[in-house]
Amino acid sequence: MLLHTKTAKATVWALVAITVALLIGAPLVVTVLAAFAGSWNSALPSDPTLEHVAGAFAQDNLASLLVSLQTATLASLTAVVVGTWAALAAASAPIRVAKVADAVFHLPAAVPSVVVGLSLLSAFSKAPLLLNGTVAIVVLAQTLLVLAFAYNTVSAAAAGADPLLPLAASSLGAGRLRVLLTVRLPVLLPSIAAATGLALALCMGELGATVMVYPASWRTLPVTIFALVDRGSLFDAAANTLVLMAVTVAVLAAIAAFRGKARVR
Repeated sequence: MLLHTKTAKATVWALVAITVALLIGAPLVVTVLAAFAGSWNSALPSDPTLEHVAGAFAQDNLASLLVSLQTATLASLTAVVVGTWAALAAASAPIRVAKVADAVFHLPAAVPSVVVGLSLLSAFSKAPLLLNGTVAIVVLAQTLLVLAFAYNTVSAAAAGADPLLPLAASSLGAGRLRVLLTVRLPVLLPSIAAATGLALALCMGELGATVMVYPASWRTLPVTIFALVDRGSLFDAAANTLVLMAVTVAVLAAIAAFRGKARVR
């Protein structure tokens, strides 16, 4: 629908702003207020304090944050490497093979995360491949959950890349490996960086599958936040959520800066 009048355009933008404020802005504001609240018995919190935020930097919580960073880094990098390889392979494969690859790599995103967690527990709780109770099963669960996003991001970029560039490099005597390393991957580098950022952000906040497979010695920060909420410690949970958001945004900002440099190159 085309909007020709200023009033109609202003109305649409106002509705969009209200929707964004209610769905995104309001939960963030409430989380920030709760993190610094001493009590909340009325419309607004009272007795502001830094106690909950300081508690978010306690040893146990920092250990959970470090676990989240390590798990998200390993899972997102694995997903991006596998997804990039699959996207490049599918781009040069027959149409039927490419369709099968699309279906396979999108399957984990088509089912609830708890299904992924339960499937991994069922598959790897007995010999010969016993992963239950290990760090590997947590990384594997998060890798499967973000693999579709990494594959889809790189696949879309590969489909839109100029097909003449690899052909030109090959005509000049470059081998397949050199064409891959010096032409195809550099062209896709901004999309690979974007896929990495998206995968890492999703892994940092992943809970559904992680809470089903994590060992007690490898507890991510979202699991810690869930446990705090379950105990009724909502202010402490909000403070830890605030730290999780801040760290995630900082990591994404660094990836975005790298992506900008890659795009310029």
